Amino acid sequence: MTITREQDVTLAVEAATRVVRVHEALVEMLKPGVTAIEIDAFVGRTLTALDCTSCFLGYKARGHPPYPSHACISVNDCIVHGTHLSERERLARGDLLKIDVGVRYRGFIGDAAWTYSIATQTELGRRLQTCGRESLRLGVDAMVAGRPLVDWARAVQSHVEGACGFHLVRGLGGHGIGRSLHEPPFISNVVPSYPGEWSEAWKPFEPGMLVAVEPMIAVSTSEIRTNGREWPIRTADGSLSVHYEADVLVTNEGPRNLTAALFELPEVVGA
Repeated sequence: MTITREQDVTLAVEAATRVVRVHEALVEMLKPGVTAIEIDAFVGRTLTALDCTSCFLGYKARGHPPYPSHACISVNDCIVHGTHLSERERLARGDLLKIDVGVRYRGFIGDAAWTYSIATQTELGRRLQTCGRESLRLGVDAMVAGRPLVDWARAVQSHVEGACGFHLVRGLGGHGIGRSLHEPPFISNVVPSYPGEWSEAWKPFEPGMLVAVEPMIAVSTSEIRTNGREWPIRTADGSLSVHYEADVLVTNEGPRNLTAALFELPEVVGA
């Protein structure tokens, strides 16, 4: 869907703002020793206080049981879709924690993820976080109305794999949002390498298009591993990963990052 009516734009902004507010609240509670169970319960309470609900809790995808958590909580080699049940260890100093928050507010979806270092930042973690944040910024800048979706992937891939020497995870990418969590188009983080790999690559960004774009980056692999029908997606070789996601509204005046305030969050929390 495209968002053109002023009242719909307002609701999309309000939903995205609530995602930011949850992340801002998380910054104050994340520290060594905290569990994923505690994090998820905190997210649930915060969503209630903000008069919205999780659009992840109970979400159904083919081949998986209903998603059991309010937020996606993924640590170190877990790239995305970690749950309060799958991430069982207490947070430790130097862990890379990815939290993906999705909200439903008055019929509209907000969906954005950020990566945090717990208490201290390792050199590798710092490089990964810096790479992820900058790739997101460069990718958003490339989302110009009339230009093809592949411009996003060109900007992100050039920085992550060209400038930083890390790996974008294949097969995962961004998506349209609006009144449902996953809408067309799919937005790959990598340029297609063969015909048909990404059928929408040459579709243009259109004014009113609302999308969640999300680089997912690993140290030394582009491949993933999963365990049957369980939700978490991990790096194939166990290497560290980061995940950043923003809600962007394409306009004739340029891309509008509705979750831009996430860039003001600290990289290290719980120090």
